[in-house]
Amino acid sequence: MIDVKQLSGLTLAYVGDAIYESYVRDFLVLSGQTRPNKLHHMATRYVSAKAQAMLIHEMEAVELLTEEEQGVYRRGRNAKSYTSAKNTDKMTYRMSTGFEAVMGYLHLLGQKERLEELIDWCIKKVGEVDEGQA
Repeated sequence: MIDVKQLSGLTLAYVGDAIYESYVRDFLVLSGQTRPNKLHHMATRYVSAKAQAMLIHEMEAVELLTEEEQGVYRRGRNAKSYTSAKNTDKMTYRMSTGFEAVMGYLHLLGQKERLEELIDWCIKKVGEVDEGQA
């Protein structure tokens, strides 16, 4: 068995990216969105590096993360990635990697309730931001 707490930030982010996107896709489809092009466009409001960086910034502002989760975020954010950011600056990309690391960490530890609490918060926060821009 692998000790999840010893996994690299990039490995955690690899898993977290898929998990978070899966929850977002479920949310969009279950809320009535069914057209693939529209689904993809809507999903990017939640899963883009820019959106994830904004979300982790907001989580920090309201002290939503535990100390342990903050440590995982920093580990993911500070990890040396061999891929470059697409359509965003390096800091935004690194923050989103940290965000994904937290999601992967919680998932791999089996902390489903906490994972879903954070994802629900994120989905609501994106909705608030969208309403504020309308």
